Parts: sequence; structure tokens; C-alpha cells
Amino acid sequence: MDDVVIVGGGHNGLVAAAYLARAGKSVRVLEKLPHVGGAAVSASPWEGVDARLSRFSYLVSLLPDRIVSDLGLELALESRAASSYTPNGKGGLLVERSPGEATVKSFEAVCGSLDDWERWQRWYADLELLAQALAPTLLEPLVSREHLRVHVDAVARGRLWEQVFERPIGATLQELFEDNLVRGVVATDALIGTHSSLHSLRANKCFLYHVIGNGTGEWKVPVGGMGSVTAELERVAREAGARIVTGAEVTSVESDGRTASVTYGDETAEARFVLSNVAPSVLGRLRGKEVHDAPGCQLKINMLLRRLPELRSGVDARLAFAGTFHLDESYDQLEVAYLESAAGQVPSVLPGEMYCHSLTDPSILGPSLQGHETLTLFGLHLPASLFEGRNTELRDELVRRYLDQLNAHLVEPIQDCLAVDAQGNPCIEARTPLDLESELGLPGGNIFHGELDWPFAETDEQVGKWGVETDVDNVFVCGAGSRRGGGVSGIGGHNAAQAVLERI
Repeated sequence: MDDVVIVGGGHNGLVAAAYLARAGKSVRVLEKLPHVGGAAVSASPWEGVDARLSRFSYLVSLLPDRIVSDLGLELALESRAASSYTPNGKGGLLVERSPGEATVKSFEAVCGSLDDWERWQRWYADLELLAQALAPTLLEPLVSREHLRVHVDAVARGRLWEQVFERPIGATLQELFEDNLVRGVVATDALIGTHSSLHSLRANKCFLYHVIGNGTGEWKVPVGGMGSVTAELERVAREAGARIVTGAEVTSVESDGRTASVTYGDETAEARFVLSNVAPSVLGRLRGKEVHDAPGCQLKINMLLRRLPELRSGVDARLAFAGTFHLDESYDQLEVAYLESAAGQVPSVLPGEMYCHSLTDPSILGPSLQGHETLTLFGLHLPASLFEGRNTELRDELVRRYLDQLNAHLVEPIQDCLAVDAQGNPCIEARTPLDLESELGLPGGNIFHGELDWPFAETDEQVGKWGVETDVDNVFVCGAGSRRGGGVSGIGGHNAAQAVLERI
């Protein structure tokens, strides 16, 4: 009998395996795909093209330094040259990573004054204090809402708790900023992978996790692609003694609260504990329960370019695409896109954001691709329901529309910049929520495995627990569906491992 069986070899499962194996526990990881990593992988989608793209998840912010240190991970996470660039037809809003004169001039040109720039600085200074206060608590047992509020109020100024936790983020941004474009740039962090109005607290939860990562909120580029993160986690887990079995699709999980049985293929693994690195709804089905999925809402487009396109605004493309390039993401455009998509319509204007991984990390491109660049686009407010019955057709339509919207800001069409594969086909691919469900097993393509939760206990009974518990004493959730899960963080894996170690 194993001490622990982990269902799913995504990055959180590998984190849990490494912690538990290093503590001397016998661990078996079962992964249905031929490789570990889940959505945190690097690969080339195009035959004969020597590139290692982060095909699905693509940036790292939430991974704590503490996990990196605890496990001895050899990772390089690099800062991007710019934070963001948002074209507005005539010019654009440039936010440098370390804001200087160019950022100040950009705000003045777009907004007509420096009022929003001054508000921006105060807002993000407050959010940095919030991040410093909250990030360490993500790796500790849950505390009550009131306890966390007192903790935040002790370091942050004025109404920050109310603005982030109690009042819809949309109302906060409308109060803080005058310019519609500025509001939108801030608002996008509330909507990545989340189908929500900005006037719902669901958006606040998404926003919170996007701005507190590792105590800074900075989103960094993993050198070598996202697969380098997975490779390191696999290395330390195996070296610690974890047994990792690929091509092992789990078909059932049974537990009486003391011991558990996990069936995969023709084998059954007996264990004292089971950790689930699959979505909670998938775990429910494995346990024979009737469950409901929370579908995803995004489109991912990967491109390989022979060269970056020139921008009509005259801004250097190597700066504009190094950070987040916001495409049609003003506050009003984001809200209209949500309302249209919630009504079952494809948004009339598609909000999306792009960045060029290879500008920060050229190592993902082989020697034959010298001078080439990657381009990744993440489209918002495209729920899985829109694709049902017409996945391929709508996917192709959305790719065309996104490229057309991008072309409105370029001197030359992006299509003229695309590289080609060994058969002469353009190097571009797109993945919808239904594609993610088919290829990765994400129910409805939800990149968070379900709804995000607040990082505190909702009830007195949850105080002191790890946010990974289920209704069975020896079955825990260790993936993105755990409380404080979501994103490439390892937090769910760490917390599930600690929950087991307290009991074993």
C-alpha cells in the first residue's frame, strides 16, 4: 500500500509528490497523458519547426519563492521589458516595468492630464502592500475573513479592503480613474479566464490573484518555456523517490475515510491518502457522484513570426509586445463583450491581449529560427457554450477576426509576418475551451478547474484547515480547484501535502 496516490501529473501534483516523498512517504503519481505537466508544457505545434512554445499556460506570478527554495528548483523567471502597451488608434498607453518619462508622457497624451497617472501610482502602491501582506498566508492554514482584514488594514491604506474584497472592482475602477482606457488596462486582471461582469465580485477574486503573486504581483517569463517549470518539478519529485506513471488514466476513486482504492487501467492502487490534481468535478465523477462543471471562457492563439510587425503608432514593437499588448480592452469594450457573450452572442468586438515570449527568452527558438519571434494571444469572454456544435468553424472565424483587429494597429498585416512550417502552412494555432477539454481533460476548458475562491475561511469550521479538504477525511484536492488554487503556483500541491503530513 502506498502512503499517497496522486491523481493527475500536472504541476501541482508534482509539487505535492516532491514534498511528500522528501518527507519519506511512498508516493505514486498517475497521469493519463504520455507526459506530465498538464497545461504547463512546452512544445511546437508545427511539424519541422524547432520551437518550444508555452502552448497553454504561459506566464508565472503565483509560484512562491518558498516552494522554489524548499524543493531546490533550478528555475529562471525573467522580467519583461515593459508591463503593457495599449493602442488607442492614434497612439497608445505605454506602461514601462519601471515607469519613467515615457510612461508619464504616455498617460498625459492619452488622458489629457496626469491625474490618472497619479491615481495609478497610488493604486498600485497600495496593491503592492496588499500583495506583501497576503502572499505569505497562501502557504499557511486558512484564517478567518476578519483576521485577514485586520492583517491587510494594518499595512494598507484607507479603503483598500473594501475596494478589493467588498465592492465590485468595476465600481472601484470607475471611482478611481477617469479614462476609459486606463480603467480597462487595470480591469483585464479581473477577467483572465473568468466570465464575469466587472460589477460582480467574481471578477474581484480573479483580480486579487493576479496582483498578489509572490508578494509582488509581477508576471514573469519562464526561461525555456513553461515546460521548464514542469521538468524541474518532475526532476525533484523523482529524485525524492516519487513513482510517476504516465499513460495511466484513472477510472475510479473509492475511500472509506481510512484507506482508498484508485483504479487505472487493469490495476488498482491502494493508499492511505488520495490527492486529486484533476478538477473537483472530475474527482466527483471518479467517485460516482453527480456533479456540474464550471466551463471556461477563453481562446488561446499561438503564432511564430518571421519578424515582429511595425506599429502605426511608431512605438517600438520590441517594447510594445514585450509586455502585455492590450487589444480592444477598454473598460466599456470589456463590459459590452461580457454582456454580449452572456446573452449567447459572439462579442462584436473581441477583447484580447498578447505578448512575445521570445523577446524575453530567445532560448525557446532553435538556431534555424534566428530572427524569428513568437506571439501569443489570449482572448476573453468566449465561453465554452459559444463553441458547442461549431467548434472548428467558430475557432477559425475568431482567429480571422482577432488578426483583423490587430491589423488595425499595424503598418503591415500580421499574416505577412507569419513563418511557415515544413509543409508551407502558416505557423498559427488556436485552442478553444472545448479543445482544452478534449486535449487536457479540463472540464469545459476551465483553466482554473472551477470558480476561484477567496483566500480565507468562509466559515468557522474552515479556520485552521488548508482549503484542500473534501467530504472524505483522506481525500484532498491538490490542484487549481483547491481554495487559493488557480494559475501556475504550486500552492494547491504544497497545501495538500501539508494537510497529509499533519495526519500521517
